[in-house]
Amino acid sequence: MANVNFSQQLQDYLKGKKPKTLQNLIDNFAEKSFAIMFLLLMVIPALPLPTGGITHVFEIIVMLLALELIAGRKSIWLPKKWRELNLPTKLQTSVLPSLLKLIRKIEKYSRPRLSRALSNSVSVRIIGLIIFVLTLFAFLAPPFSGLDTLPSLGVVIISMALIFEDLILSIVGIIVGITGVGLVIALGRLVFQLV
Repeated sequence: MANVNFSQQLQDYLKGKKPKTLQNLIDNFAEKSFAIMFLLLMVIPALPLPTGGITHVFEIIVMLLALELIAGRKSIWLPKKWRELNLPTKLQTSVLPSLLKLIRKIEKYSRPRLSRALSNSVSVRIIGLIIFVLTLFAFLAPPFSGLDTLPSLGVVIISMALIFEDLILSIVGIIVGITGVGLVIALGRLVFQLV
């Protein structure tokens, strides 16, 4: 999947007649399915909007998928019931079209840079660990605080880096995510001291 075609492939998938299930998504983006799942599941927690805890479900799934990467799996395993789940309508009609605009902007500047460093088995496991940690901190952030935004955004940027095979973009995602982790720890410590 070349980076110049990703936004078009995603648009074609959204406009296609096939059911928008997780399994069809995985099948459609086979070699990049982990990155696609991370991107789609973490884009909502990355928005600076109160979500009422619904994003915790997405974060749990992302952590499970990250554990699969850490274990060295090449393809996604999900329980059969999850694979048959349809993508939420709001995700298909609102979030993803907006995300497509952002992806097109990033595609203009992103290109494969040091892509071998992102594709060997050791770095894939390290990336899985980083995604797990960032998602865990997004999950642990106090509800309605907005502190889950930066760790989640870090995962979204790293996901796009994996899709575009751009090591520089992944470093940006790691920096954004670590900044978010620092805020969660600092503000969490402050709240703990006040209590």
